[in-house]
Amino acid sequence: MENLKVIVIGAGIGGLSSAIALRRAGYEVEIYDRVRELRPAGAAISIWSNGVKVLNALGLSLKISKCGGLMNRVAYYNVQGEQLTEFSLRPLIDSVGERPYPVARADLQRMLLDAVGEETVRLGSRCIAVEQNEQSATAIFEDGSTATGDVVVAADGTHSCIRDYVVGYPVERQYVGYVNWNGLVAAAPDLAPEDCWVTYVGEGKRASLMPVGCDLNGEQDKRFYYFFDVPLPKGTVSEPARYQEELAHHFQGWAEPVQTLIQRIDPLRTARVEIHDILPLQTLVRGRVALLGDAAHATAPDLGQGGCQAMEDSVVLANLLKTTNISVEDALKRYETARRDRVADVVSRARKRSDVTHGKDPAKTEKWYAELKQEDGSSIINAIARTILAGPLG
Repeated sequence: MENLKVIVIGAGIGGLSSAIALRRAGYEVEIYDRVRELRPAGAAISIWSNGVKVLNALGLSLKISKCGGLMNRVAYYNVQGEQLTEFSLRPLIDSVGERPYPVARADLQRMLLDAVGEETVRLGSRCIAVEQNEQSATAIFEDGSTATGDVVVAADGTHSCIRDYVVGYPVERQYVGYVNWNGLVAAAPDLAPEDCWVTYVGEGKRASLMPVGCDLNGEQDKRFYYFFDVPLPKGTVSEPARYQEELAHHFQGWAEPVQTLIQRIDPLRTARVEIHDILPLQTLVRGRVALLGDAAHATAPDLGQGGCQAMEDSVVLANLLKTTNISVEDALKRYETARRDRVADVVSRARKRSDVTHGKDPAKTEKWYAELKQEDGSSIINAIARTILAGPLG
């Protein structure tokens, strides 16, 4: 298809990635977001090799390698700080043809904004509905204004206002069962080696540190992305002033690096999130309107694939619009067919992994801890590689 105009709703990872891909395909793109100031949701993100391959295809290989963390090894420890396993990620990199890059979300957002052109993003535009006919699709905004194009891409996140219109029924977010605290902290050897993803596990909980490197401008020293997971009932409430006290309670008696990390976090820059997903959807497209990213497949973060799948959506969508010459609707249905089973598999496996990791069935969780003691890295690497190689760029 040639000479298309695409309206993108949402300026997160999926929206910006799709805008870049569609621009590179030669299309006119307008991006709208409800917020008045773009602030990344969460401190950092693990971009596994399938996501990195998309960034490479979007012309961002040098930038992601500059600000992404150099993660060479993985290590698991128990509550007492005894090592369960440690292994190199080199076999994974050799297998899939690209390394992973954990990256601060602010750096990723800046990278994508610079590539798409920040002036293209129209903020303060809350989309409340879409409508379409045989020739066009229109986004309708809260202030009464509209934006019309050949395609509307709904990349408006897990709380998407367009999703129900596309699938034809109300979609409820599902509580996965745990609360996650996350943020950034200066890298230091008493926390973890600066090239190793370290995770402490026990009691259905996790405390983890992942290297995210310097920022795009080289003004920050190396940093760790940290996160804590605790199974809790839905609806628990806390204020930043209590985060350290709260974490100290949940991780009482855990190894010294975990205690040190709790003392070093900045509560005012720590996010506390109840983790949700949505059940896999059978419908991702309605006519000229397509769901993308979390609007289509919000997932638990336990496979580290949420952002990666949004990036995959972007290149698949742009490629099918560019290479299909029947109709816009046909290209979007091909996008749905190409992505539906892939993202459903990721959502389902992430939920299953979350259940094991966070003690939904304590016997299965204890079995996983025991398996980690015997793990040489091969089964974990093979599972990650299968996920990566099933992507559209191999």
